[in-house]
Parts: sequence; structure tokens; C-alpha cells
Amino acid sequence: MSASGEQAARPAGAPVSGGGAAGVTVGGLEDRAVGCVAGAAVGDALGGATEGWTPEQIHERYGGHVEGVVPPFFEDWRNARPIAPYHKGDGHITDDTLMTHALIRVYERVGGHLDAYAAAEHLVPEMMGDKRWIPELETEALPLHRVFLAEKWLVLRLHYGHVDPREAGVGNIVNCGAAMYMAPVGVVNAADPDAAYAEAIELAGAHQSSYGREAAGVLAAAVAEAMRPGATADSVVATCVRLARDGTKAAIDAVCSAALDLGHWDGSFETLRAAMKPYDTVADTYRDQGLGARRPSRLHSIEELPLALAFLLIAKGDFRDTVLGGVNYGRDADSIASMGGAIAGALGGREAVPAEWLDRISAASRTDLVTPGLALARVARRVHAADLERRRAHESAFAALLGDAG
Repeated sequence: MSASGEQAARPAGAPVSGGGAAGVTVGGLEDRAVGCVAGAAVGDALGGATEGWTPEQIHERYGGHVEGVVPPFFEDWRNARPIAPYHKGDGHITDDTLMTHALIRVYERVGGHLDAYAAAEHLVPEMMGDKRWIPELETEALPLHRVFLAEKWLVLRLHYGHVDPREAGVGNIVNCGAAMYMAPVGVVNAADPDAAYAEAIELAGAHQSSYGREAAGVLAAAVAEAMRPGATADSVVATCVRLARDGTKAAIDAVCSAALDLGHWDGSFETLRAAMKPYDTVADTYRDQGLGARRPSRLHSIEELPLALAFLLIAKGDFRDTVLGGVNYGRDADSIASMGGAIAGALGGREAVPAEWLDRISAASRTDLVTPGLALARVARRVHAADLERRRAHESAFAALLGDAG
């Protein structure tokens, strides 16, 4: 028996995300950008209901595997966990998507590559400037009021502490906080994973350090490779292993090697968790944190990215199974499924993202999940044109140098 939840009524005035967009070429930049951004949001929303739980607890609560939008884990979601009184489930996007969309708006404003100073000058004002609809709070509020402590750190350090943005991430909780919204960097640097990695590492320095910052760079590289025509799940993982450093590299290699012998996400969880455990600082009981958890280390890795890549491999790039693997794995399910959804969506384009999920989540969250991808593609076009002009100017200048030397 599978669980999909009851069909939610579309709120009045909610955006409708189904249908094709005029002028979008299947497999082209816009198509893949929408697939990436919308796919990340879908994974985020589906995984929100199962975040923090074990596969066994998820199976018991929902009477089987989760295969779509489901209600919250707790019926009394407002009071069950007072530290997190959020309406997760029912198709609501979480802070992963709120931060992703905020970063896209920063790209639109800057119109070029981003660095740590862009986080201070533009991302922080996005978090604390204008009220927006927050589905999990069921009200308009500042994004700052919803994000986790590791993201509030951006405001504390950059706005109130006036820390050098390039160093502001030092001292923060080392987690997936930066990686979870770094997919847009991969779209802007589409088909150039090395450039995506470098830009994300620079940008994420304002937010994270150690393996949290490293994961942000590798996630962006994964998306950039997935945007490349001809890319596959295998090429994405190979790119990540090539670029990753230290514990992040070792964890991706170990978890994805274990995934090669697995035919489906159902039945994979114990094997994947065992492969990840030596590199993870978070306990098997997810919410019980030891004194060594989320501390900087060259030996460790966040769990979310290696697991997302493993489910991508097991699914051979298929969007639905990549996301459902993360959703039913539990633990940090929304971020695992969101990262997997971003990469699988970039590989397959918009049509890879099931319309029934996209439409329902867009309606339930009262959020347009398609337009941000189109906006990001426009930025990518402008950035590429500027990069090309700069490269040609450099080639001309260097050629002149060679001529002078001769």
C-alpha cells in the first residue's frame, strides 16, 4: 500500500504551473533550468513531511511508502515540536526553496556572477527586507522568520556583525544549509562544472565553512554537469568525485559505489546509511546530536549530497525515483530530495518533473515554481555573453603578448 494523501483544493489565485512555456526548446537552456528549479522545489515539498524520521517510522505513519503529497507527520503540527511549528507536508515547500528563490532574485538583480559580497549586499536584504508568502507558516512573513539557525547566521554575521563576507561562514553549524540552495549557481554556469564549483565555493564562504562549504561547491558542479547535453547520472557523479575534496570526496565515492549494486531505492536504505555513516557527524537517531556533530573537519561530509547522488544513480537519472528515494529515506529528507530533484530535473528538463506533483505543490504552496527557472535562464544567457566577451578580449590580449615576445 502506498500513501499519496488527499487531493488538496487549489487556493483562489494560486498559480497554475502546468502546460508548456512558449519559446522553450525541449532539452534547451530554459527547459533544463525550469526542470532544475521546479524539480528542486518538488523534492523539497515531498520530503518536508518525512524530514527527521526513519524509513520504518515513515512506513508506519503513512501505511507504506510515500509516493506523493502526504499530510504532516503530526496532525497537531503546530504544537508537536514547539521549536519547529511548521506546516510541513500537504505540498508545502520549505526553507530550501525559499532560499533558492531568494538566490535567483539576487542573480536577477546583479545580472552577473556572485561572490561572498553578493551574499552580504543582496541575499541578506532578501531574507530580512520584504514579506513573502511562507507556506509552512500559512502567512506572509520575512523569510528570516522561517529559515533555520544556520541560515539566520547570515544575518547575524553579515548584517549585525559586519564580518568580512569571505570569512563569515566560519563558526557556523556545518550542515547542508548552503548546499541546499546552490543549484542556481549550476544553472548560471551551465555545462561548466569547474566554474560552477569555484563560484559556489566563493559565494558559500559567507554562510558555511569546511565540508558544508565544500558540498555547496560540489552540488553546483553537479547541476552544471547535468545541464550539459549528453550528461548522464554517471557523468554527474564522476564530475562530483573529480572536483570534491577531503571527506566529501570520500563520502560520495563510498556511497555511490554502494549504490551501483542496488536496483531500486526500496531496500537500499540500510546499505546506503552504512556507507555514509563513517563520514557523517549526525547520529543514527537523527535529532540526537553528539558533541562532535556538525563541527568542521576534513574527514567528514554532509549526508544529503552523497545520498542524493546515490539515489540519482540507482534511478539512472529518473526524476520520480530519485526524489522518492530521498523522501522515503527520511533523516534530512527535504534537502536530500531537493538536491536530487534539482540534478534529475536539470538532466531531464521540465517534462521529467511529474505534472501532478508540480501543479499540486504550486497550488498548495501558493508559489509559482516555473517562472523562477525561466528568470534564471535569462540570467544565464546574459552571464554567458559577458563571459564570452571577456574571454575573447583576453585571447586577443594574450595573442598580442605572444606576438610581442616573438
